[in-house]
Formats: sequence, structure tokens, C-alpha cells
Amino acid sequence: MVTHVPAEEYGDERGALLNFIAEQRGGIRRAVLGLTDEQATSRPTVSELSLAGLVKHAAEVEQSWIARAKGEEPAVHRDETNWGETHRLLEGETVAQQLEYWEKVAAETEAFIRAVPSLDDTFPLPDQPWFPPEGRASMRWVCLHLIRETARHAGHADIIRESLDGRTAFELVALEQAG
Repeated sequence: MVTHVPAEEYGDERGALLNFIAEQRGGIRRAVLGLTDEQATSRPTVSELSLAGLVKHAAEVEQSWIARAKGEEPAVHRDETNWGETHRLLEGETVAQQLEYWEKVAAETEAFIRAVPSLDDTFPLPDQPWFPPEGRASMRWVCLHLIRETARHAGHADIIRESLDGRTAFELVALEQAG
């Protein structure tokens, strides 16, 4: 753990879940601190992943899950024909734009999760082969899924950033706090 997640008020499960999502978002966001778009889009490891792509992907995934929980369609439809575009910047896209978009998505996530009547409320899962037929998920599940998804990619971001310039997550926390 690179940063401490503050303890929630007694019984504030929503606050705890949202704080853990925010902490993991911070890991990815910090990974692009001080980098140019060229550096952030580079792929310094054998992986196809870049820091810019991770920022874009994490924002899209968060938006899509909260949209589904609201009963709405995701802002961007992804399938096998365009899945790779979620992991790279397209012509005219910048890291700054993706970070700004993610900030709006994060605010929508927080407002929605704080407003739902119960974390036990459910929504239908998409009709996709990796989900059970007529499956449902709770608001709690979507929060836990976002923590898991974002944490996984924050770990990828740590490796990519260290491969770029040797900076570790601890150094990036210090840089962010100094800024």
C-alpha cells in the first residue's frame, strides 16, 4: 500500500468503498505525473499497455459499469471490433483530456453510489457470454469490481512508469504531495 486509505465513519460502507476506489485511481493518475503525452503513450515493456492507455481504459470501464448500474448504455460501446481502442489514445486524444474525463466519471460514480437507496440494490448484467444468463449484480459488487479492476491496472502502471524513468509509486506520491 502506497497511500493510506482513511478509516470510514463507523458503518459508512459507501464511504469506505468510494475511498478505496479513489485510492486506486490515484495510483494510475500519479503514474502519468510529469510525463509528456509521448512518454505516456510509449510501451517500454513487452506488453502492449501504455500509461495513457491505462488511464483511458480505467475511465471507460468505470463509466461503463456505473452507466449499467443506472440502467443506461455506456458512453462508448466496445466489442471485439474496437476493444483495442480502449487501451490507446486515438488521433486527437490527449492524456490531459482523459484525466479530465476520468475526474468527471469519478464525480458521477461518487454521486450515484451515495444516492442509491441500498448497496444491496441490483441491476442486470450485460448479455455477454462471460456473464450468467439473466445475471444481476449489486451496487456493492460494482464498487468492489471497480476497486479490483482499478487496482490491477494501478499495478501495471507502477511497472510501466518504473520502466520509463525509474520512478516508483512512493516517489510519485512524494512528487504529488510536493506539487
